[in-house]
Amino acid sequence: MYPLKSNQLKGAQASSLRQRKYRVLRTFCIPEDALPGSLALTHRRCGKATCHCVEGEGHPQWLLTFMVDGKKRVETVPHEWAEEVERRVGAGRAAKEALNEVLLANAELLVLERKERGRKKKKGKGTKRS
Repeated sequence: MYPLKSNQLKGAQASSLRQRKYRVLRTFCIPEDALPGSLALTHRRCGKATCHCVEGEGHPQWLLTFMVDGKKRVETVPHEWAEEVERRVGAGRAAKEALNEVLLANAELLVLERKERGRKKKKGKGTKRS
């Protein structure tokens, strides 16, 4: 037997889960310029013997780290792009969180359905005597 549509489930818990899911779906759209991963400021030494970074903390460098096909990728981001890239990474993170919220609500609705079907089967089985 196939699962019911989530809107066919009854009860306060199912209603709450549907409301949570649809609130996210209504209020969120995926920004077309969203980026995955994280942006971090690091410092590196260039290796030149006469450079100030030999004794200091190094040259500041922004790095965007993300995964592609299961492999970590690290890209250098120009300093003047850092603020915009950080905004886009935040948008990507928010999109992932919104999607995760919808997926979790769907999973919880599936669990509720399974429990509901289990209760109906138990109620439907009476004690027949021959």
